[in-house]
Amino acid sequence: MKIVIVGGVAAGMSVAAKAKRLNKDLNITVYEKTDVISWGACGLPYYVGDFYSNSDRMIARPLEKFIESGINVKINSEVIEVNDKEKTVLIKNTKTGEIYEDTYDKLVISSGARAILPPIKNIDLKNVFLLKSFDDGISLKEEALKKENQNIVIIGAGYIGLEVAEAMKHLGKKNIKIIQLSERVLVDSFDKEITDVIEEEIRSTENVSLHLEEMVTEFKGENGKIKEVITNKGKYLADLVVIATGVKPNTEFVEKIGIKTLKNGAIIINNKGETTIKDIYSAGDCATVPYLLSEEPKYIPLATTANKIGRVIGEILGGLDKEFKGTLGSAAVKVFDVEAGRTGLSEKEAQKEEINYAIAFIEDMNQTSYYPGQEKIYIKIIYNKDTKVLLGGQIVGKKGAVLRVDTLATAIYSKMTVDELGMLDLCYAPPFARTWDALNVIGNVAK
Repeated sequence: MKIVIVGGVAAGMSVAAKAKRLNKDLNITVYEKTDVISWGACGLPYYVGDFYSNSDRMIARPLEKFIESGINVKINSEVIEVNDKEKTVLIKNTKTGEIYEDTYDKLVISSGARAILPPIKNIDLKNVFLLKSFDDGISLKEEALKKENQNIVIIGAGYIGLEVAEAMKHLGKKNIKIIQLSERVLVDSFDKEITDVIEEEIRSTENVSLHLEEMVTEFKGENGKIKEVITNKGKYLADLVVIATGVKPNTEFVEKIGIKTLKNGAIIINNKGETTIKDIYSAGDCATVPYLLSEEPKYIPLATTANKIGRVIGEILGGLDKEFKGTLGSAAVKVFDVEAGRTGLSEKEAQKEEINYAIAFIEDMNQTSYYPGQEKIYIKIIYNKDTKVLLGGQIVGKKGAVLRVDTLATAIYSKMTVDELGMLDLCYAPPFARTWDALNVIGNVAK
């Protein structure tokens, strides 16, 4: 069987590696339009911030290892067209411009996503960066390390925008501005009770300012390089700008074949990674994900889910009968000295699903007072008002906040009730928790 995989990052290489391990006779070809494969974009902000210096540490498995295993990897090779009737793909060599054709029995689309460019005047000035590709990270870090670049403007207060702010703070920048169009940071992931804490942390951090409900309209430059950012509320000096306003799936090349997608272009898949066209699978940032708490397909571009669905597709192509049970959209972020995590439904999502829900929110402590390091921790849970079954949870605080979200994810996956959470047997020792952990407390409060 001949398998063609479009895209060689998280999902694509997970498919290739797993399928080849299960069946060494498979003929697998991966087409990747860049010259880097099997790498983790989640490490980009920390590379830019010089938390580590070697960019190769983002690469999970080098190209040579895949080739040694018998997988045919073609870098600098962009698939520009798919013919599902003839089962062919058209490929363009991004270095030479040569266009050629290949055939497949099974096709896997893992073409990822690209950064969204907002309609800002003079957006092509020098020192205006995105942070999505490997090369983006290399270029941005080169400029960020220059001492003369002290005025930093970050457009977008999602995960990447806030991580870039921490990166710039780590580099010692003197003037960091975060500009967000909406009324809150992380507005699509966290509820207001949680983002209030995050915003307080940002505002209390030296050399960092937060600008909410503000729209960037224009860049002004000098000698072709960014000099000033113009918004509907003011003008700001800028030596370097990072745009982090979301991503869009790279799926235009399959539009003609009538594959079913969401409005943003994300390819709709089922629990086996199958699309609406026979023998075509999809996974990663170009595709939806099956969601445990809703029948509706969701677009949640996370590396964790990309790898898991990629593995499931690889198992299926390798001859096994597998399926992906679904995701809870579990995600986390570190913002200076606080960390936040979320899993399952937010309150807004529960409203959209028309669930009869209830919430509980507490301010508690992460550990005992007599061991050094006690900090406040804030927890919100969403649960079914009728059955008391947990539906979602969010936590923000300092030490120990995010890892507690893993417990909530497990509880939601297992359909636990708030009563069960209240009595759950959790670890206790003075450096880690109190005798009644904060998760026990919120479970009992929810009664």
